[in-house]
Amino acid sequence: MAQLEKVLYTAHTHTTGGRDGHARSPDGRLDVALSSPGGKGTGTNPEQLFAAGWSACFIGAMGLAAGQMKVALPADLAVDAEVDLGTIANGYFLQARLNVSLPGLPREVAEALITAAHANCPYSKLTRGNIDVAINLV
Repeated sequence: MAQLEKVLYTAHTHTTGGRDGHARSPDGRLDVALSSPGGKGTGTNPEQLFAAGWSACFIGAMGLAAGQMKVALPADLAVDAEVDLGTIANGYFLQARLNVSLPGLPREVAEALITAAHANCPYSKLTRGNIDVAINLV
């Protein structure tokens, strides 16, 4: 297991009520109602939050890779993340897909960026070997 040499940032949240509760950060930047996926509540759910965080981080990792490769990322790049909550024999589990759009880039350049980003994105590292992940260039 990798140990951090230096902590760059620590996120803090306070959550009450679980999947049908509320989460907020002490700085007020995050303040969301939570609801179960597919439920009648009006809030977001942990899977949506995970998908948003991972896709944002993945775009950042592609930016770093693009800088190293001396490639300009398209202004309209996007990552559509899909996180499935399901069951396995002994409980709940996740699987995910990242659908990456890099319009205007040659396919081989886009694939190289995606490979580098997946190798370096902390969320990708977190999931590697733990859940089924598919990354698609769309």
